[in-house]
Amino acid sequence: MPGILVFAEQRNQKVKNSVYELLAAASGLSGTMNEEIIVLMAGHQCAEAAKSMLFDGRLLLADTPELGNFSSEAYTRAIQSAIEKAKPSVILFPASAMGKDLSPRIAARMGASFAGDCISLEAEGSGNLKAKRPIFAGKLHAELTLAAGSLRVVSIRPNIFPPKKGNSGVSPRIEPLVVSLEPSDLRVKLKETAAAGGAKVELTEAQIIVSGGRGMKAPENFKIIEELAESLGAAVGASRAAVDSGWKPHAFQVGLTGKTVSPSLYIACGISGAIQHQAGMSSSKVIVAINKDSQAPIFKIADYGIVGDLFEIVPLLTQEIKKIKGDG
Repeated sequence: MPGILVFAEQRNQKVKNSVYELLAAASGLSGTMNEEIIVLMAGHQCAEAAKSMLFDGRLLLADTPELGNFSSEAYTRAIQSAIEKAKPSVILFPASAMGKDLSPRIAARMGASFAGDCISLEAEGSGNLKAKRPIFAGKLHAELTLAAGSLRVVSIRPNIFPPKKGNSGVSPRIEPLVVSLEPSDLRVKLKETAAAGGAKVELTEAQIIVSGGRGMKAPENFKIIEELAESLGAAVGASRAAVDSGWKPHAFQVGLTGKTVSPSLYIACGISGAIQHQAGMSSSKVIVAINKDSQAPIFKIADYGIVGDLFEIVPLLTQEIKKIKGDG
């Protein structure tokens, strides 16, 4: 019986939260398509990560030294091995950096239909899939139909589906997956990974993001953004203007040439809201804008807007949040 294959991204033997979001999407499809859900995890010495998953079902584990560091070629081969074994009708990836690398490769290799960075996905009674994805920097949404009868590859934007986790103590049925890798399969070898000192909360998976833009005026002023983020348990983001000015590394950039995020709450501080920035955050569930310019474009998409000096408003917000939490 065909199944729905979910790619379980893990880093340093820790399962990414996006895996449970994909399981929620797969669960919705499975009910209509009457197909089982199969999880694929690839890496090295990641058996404990596989066992830790709160998922009651089959998990294909590709565990080999060649998969220890991420390699597009090696991971693609592992996924192809999983396809040969499970023969799925649908493969779901997160629209993360890794997922955006692998999903189109697999679609091209397998001659499959492909929909990337989707914000909705549902199955029809005929077996067709209906997907929706933003286009033209988020100005429009494209509605796609992926016909039944062939392999469909889909990547889903993080924070779109509520995570679906099983009960604690529930472990998957782990099946070893043999991946045959020849030296010719690995034309590029990763020798070293230099981890940058980063935020406590990963930007693309954060439920709350506080971002600063040109209105921050100087890099040292991001301290008030970081304090607000810390009080909320949020990630810190930045606009392209702030990144181009050297105030924050590119890893913090939200927008068309940065990261695309979909948090439950997005707080934009001193960000005008050009269309390039909106492309990276307009799918946020609630948007709060703080800007002294009442005509700033960000207010057109904001659910709540505060016209005023962010250097007065942001510290007040932090202070009040700490009071509510009993930290102030």
